[in-house]
Amino acid sequence: MSFSENTQAILLLNTYFSKPERGAVKPLTPTEWGRFALWLKDQKLSPAQLLQKNLSKLLASWQDKNITFERIKALLERGNAMALALEKWQRAGVWVITRSDDCYPKRLKARLGTLAPPLFFGVGNQDLLNQGGLAVVGSRNASPVDLAFTDAVGAKCASNGICIVSGGARGVDETSMLGAVNAHGTSIGVMADSLLKAAMAKKWRSHLASNNLVLISPFYPEAGFNAGNAMARNKYVYCIADGALVVHSGIKGGTWSGALENLKKDWVPLWVKPTEDRAAGNADIVNQGAHWCNNSIDEVVVTDLFIKHRLQPTQAPTLDLWGAEERSVSQNKELESYSSVSTVGSEVGESQPNLPEQEGIQAANDSKAKAAPKIQDEVVADADLTACREPDLEPLYDFFLKHLHSLCSTPIAPDEISQSLGLHNSQVKEWLMRAVEEGILVKKTRPVRFQWSELKKTIPKNLN
Repeated sequence: MSFSENTQAILLLNTYFSKPERGAVKPLTPTEWGRFALWLKDQKLSPAQLLQKNLSKLLASWQDKNITFERIKALLERGNAMALALEKWQRAGVWVITRSDDCYPKRLKARLGTLAPPLFFGVGNQDLLNQGGLAVVGSRNASPVDLAFTDAVGAKCASNGICIVSGGARGVDETSMLGAVNAHGTSIGVMADSLLKAAMAKKWRSHLASNNLVLISPFYPEAGFNAGNAMARNKYVYCIADGALVVHSGIKGGTWSGALENLKKDWVPLWVKPTEDRAAGNADIVNQGAHWCNNSIDEVVVTDLFIKHRLQPTQAPTLDLWGAEERSVSQNKELESYSSVSTVGSEVGESQPNLPEQEGIQAANDSKAKAAPKIQDEVVADADLTACREPDLEPLYDFFLKHLHSLCSTPIAPDEISQSLGLHNSQVKEWLMRAVEEGILVKKTRPVRFQWSELKKTIPKNLN
């Protein structure tokens, strides 16, 4: 596999190629890279141009007390070390993606902006990285009861077509991922260390081969455990997902700090499993703004874990799916305050500037997406704030079919449908499979796409 000069420059500036030695030049941190990359963009320079011989001239106006010219020059002179390391990693199946690649996690890039990692190393199915899903996090030393619940959550997500996103660490992380892939589901593991070792581990190997798993890391693939990297990794788990579940947390450490950071930044809805462990921090996380989920796995509806807030009005509101403007101003404000389903577009307040490695990559601007209206966010009345009951989605399914007719006149990917209608990927997949079973759609493979069936040339009468 060959790498573009842009990718080579980004690698040279941002990663180690061997175990760090005392006194060796340190690669840029994500924050430093974001600062330097924005300057490059302002100067109309690409990372690839830094590999030219006139580096001092290109960086004549660059001034930063931490990112010095000497540091940049030393990092860029590590070409031989990079070539040897990449050859070794590629033999183990490790690939590299940068922010300009289509498979780079779009949710993460949208939520973190310039603080998103400039690159990820990975093994497995890159297509999973933009699937979204449920982040499941928790302690390394969780109880057998919590681990059994975690395994069941993974399996239940698999049966609902929902991807598990976790950190791959021993305990809750690993159990949730294995619960999903062992049930023929999919999973994304964001590793804080030892990616190269994980790529060859027996527990992951068959799932990597079957394309049900992807393991990624923004860190040196041979890095050992580092507490700072583990803490930094947590935000990436949340930002790749659409909702999150804390199974067990202490009152300090990675699970605790990651949950509080997610609540502060409001990336995704956060749910917490009840626990009898009085030393746990689960209740404290709920007091900070998270929600309790049901303690019984049989009562948990995993699609409810993507709903940010739940409301118990005196009378359940009836949503007008096609005429939101007919609601009063106060009703609209109330719905906006309490009702939200996570989508990749809904969490982003301000658009982030494109970094130089993204120049020339044209944003998708599908006319279908422009024409299709967004389905209104769900409001679910529930007194005890537990994810325990499936909302009535039948009217939404009819609405979905009505607009699917124009969207699927030609084969279209599930992700495009999700973005066009503003729906969560897992819900769209469930309805697409139902439409296939009903003979309304035809499923095509390699890649997976859906098209309106020739046998159903018109919209069903009940939807007109």
